[in-house]
Amino acid sequence: MDFHDLNNDQRREKVNSEQRFAAYRAAVSRAGRYRGSFVWQEVKGETYLARSYYDRSGKRRQTSLGRRSAETERRKEEWERGRSEALADLQSMRETMTRQAAVNRALSLGRVPMIGARIIRALEDAGLLGNGIRIVGTNAIYTYEAAAGVMVDPGITATQDIDLLMDARQHLRMAASAEVEEPTLLGLLHKVDKSFKRTAQAFRAVNREGYLVDLIRPQRSQPWVAERERIGADARDLSSVAIEGLGWHENAPDFEAVAIDERGAPLRIVSTDPRVFAAHKLWVSSQPGREPIKRQRDAAQARAVAAIVATHMPHLPYEWEALRMIPRKIFDRAAPLFTPPAGTGSDDPYAF
Repeated sequence: MDFHDLNNDQRREKVNSEQRFAAYRAAVSRAGRYRGSFVWQEVKGETYLARSYYDRSGKRRQTSLGRRSAETERRKEEWERGRSEALADLQSMRETMTRQAAVNRALSLGRVPMIGARIIRALEDAGLLGNGIRIVGTNAIYTYEAAAGVMVDPGITATQDIDLLMDARQHLRMAASAEVEEPTLLGLLHKVDKSFKRTAQAFRAVNREGYLVDLIRPQRSQPWVAERERIGADARDLSSVAIEGLGWHENAPDFEAVAIDERGAPLRIVSTDPRVFAAHKLWVSSQPGREPIKRQRDAAQARAVAAIVATHMPHLPYEWEALRMIPRKIFDRAAPLFTPPAGTGSDDPYAF
């Protein structure tokens, strides 16, 4: 098979990573509720308590919380105490995650290439990951192997690009920072690597190392129907390209897992159902216009992901009722891939 199971030490630290990452994200969320500051302001001879903060557009706002009184003084004191505790908890969790990353590196658990991991984290921070943008293509395999507790052969996961599937049916809104008034996907990529530039192909950005980011969407059977092509309104931003077959992914349920990047740090990845991935990759591998070397890799990825589902994801049976977004002929053609290989059981009482 094109993958192998994690050993017991790796399994243990993978579980530890997931639990600590969940605690870290909770600490980040709590600290985020204390953004801005509570300040006293003089207005026409009266003192008021105000909260100063940046809104989603990046503009500084202030909200009055009332005249100075015992109640507003108590509120300011409680807010500052809560903020101090939240920041202390966050710092403690950061130190914990740094130690966990070192353990993960020692156990060779790091999988997701750093440039791809940074892009995925930037999408998460912007509120787009799983909210209009999902990871498809080769990088989605890291989601499936993380969920199953396996490692796929690097020969079929190595990649110099990342595909971002945009759901053109819904309104996407990117969370702004204080420095950016009109956020764009290209601007988001610049935070990861300032060398990213849009290419002559408007759906693609490339950095100085040749790493590609493609913004893609499904090709509709009614191409005249108007739908979103960009995340925002800026015409200079990346504009998604329509590709046949992606409607299966668009209509598939989310599939997410906590993977680990090359430096040992966990990250959340949201992709689509692995059964749809395998069926789609098998179909892509049969397209006559596809380059032969890519067709072989597509087929290998389809086999690997289908085998992971068959051997490690019994809760995801390959059944037509659950996968009607896949054309029936393609569903049937992919079905043999999901037969568990002979001899996949184990006599090891500690294997799980």
